[in-house]
Amino acid sequence: MHHWNSTSPDGNSSHSGLGEVERVLVPILDAFILTLGICGHSMVIVILCGRRRRGPPGSSPQNSVTGTGTDILLLALSAADLLLLSVLPFHTAAIALQHWPFGDVMCRLVGFLGSACTSASVFTLAALAVSRYLTVVKPAKAYFLLSPKRVTLVACLLWIPACGLAIPQLIFRYVGTPKSTPDGLVCFSFLSHKGQMIYGLVHFVVAFLLPLFTIAVAYSGIYMFLWVTRHQTRAPQVERYQSKVTQTSAMLVLAFTVCWLPSYGLTLALVADEASGATGTSPRYGPFSVFARLMATSSTVVNPILYVGQGFRFWQSVGNFLPLPFGGACG
Repeated sequence: MHHWNSTSPDGNSSHSGLGEVERVLVPILDAFILTLGICGHSMVIVILCGRRRRGPPGSSPQNSVTGTGTDILLLALSAADLLLLSVLPFHTAAIALQHWPFGDVMCRLVGFLGSACTSASVFTLAALAVSRYLTVVKPAKAYFLLSPKRVTLVACLLWIPACGLAIPQLIFRYVGTPKSTPDGLVCFSFLSHKGQMIYGLVHFVVAFLLPLFTIAVAYSGIYMFLWVTRHQTRAPQVERYQSKVTQTSAMLVLAFTVCWLPSYGLTLALVADEASGATGTSPRYGPFSVFARLMATSSTVVNPILYVGQGFRFWQSVGNFLPLPFGGACG
C-alpha cells in the first residue's frame, strides 16, 4: 500500500469530474514537487559531503565523530527521499493517462520501491530524533554509539524492515482490467479486501505510529533535559535554547503528522469500506484523496528544509553550548 496512492494514482479512475481535475492538476503539482525535492536534496548532499570532508567549524577530527554520524543519517534521509521521488513520474503518468501503461513488472516494482522508500525515510527520521536525543542528553554514550561506522550500519539496517513491509507490494500487485478505465488497465494493490485491510493496519502501526511515538518521545526528552539544565545553571542562553527546541521539535512532529496522517487516514478509510473492494476507489473520498497524496509527496520537500536547512546550525549550537565532552555534536 504505497502511500502516494489515492483514488487513482495507479490508474484507478474515480468519477469523471475529479478524474479530469486530477489529469491536469496532479502532473503540475508533481512536477513542482519533483523539481523542489531533487534540488533540495541535491543541495543537502553537497553540503553534508563537504561538511564531512572539512569537519564542523572549529572542531578536531576526534570531536566531530558524532556530528559526522548524524550527518550520515541526514544523507540516508536524502537518499531515501530521492529514490522515492524517482518513482513519482510513473504515478503521475498513470494519473494523466487514467490507466497504467507500464506493465505488470513495473506495477510491482514501482509499488515495492515506493513503499520501501517511504518506510525507510520515516524510520530514518525516527533514528535521527534518537541521535539528537543521545547527543544532547547523553553525550558520553553518544560519543561511542554515534560513530560513523555504527550509524552507517544502522542506516543500512533500517532498510530491512522497510523492504519487509514492501514485499507484499512485489507479490500481490498486478495489472487488472476494470471497466472504469478507458483502456481497462490499472495497477491494483491487492487481490482481497481482507489482505488490504491487514496490510494497511500493519503499515499504519509500524511505519507511522511507532516512528511518530519515537520522534515525540526523543524531542520531549531533549526539552525536559534543557528545562532541568536551565533551572540548574540559571543561564539565560539555555532558556533561549529551550524555547527554540520547543518550537523546532513541535514543528518537526507537526510536519511529520500533517504530511502522513491524511494519507494513512485515507488508506484506513478505504480498506475499511467494503464498497471500495480491491480497487480502493470511493468517490466520496475523491477531493480528500488528492489532498492526501499532495501532503505525502510534499514530505520529500519538507524534510531537507526542516532537518538540514532550518535545524542544521541550531542543533549544532545546542551541542556546542552544553557541557559535552566534545563540541559540534549535534550536526
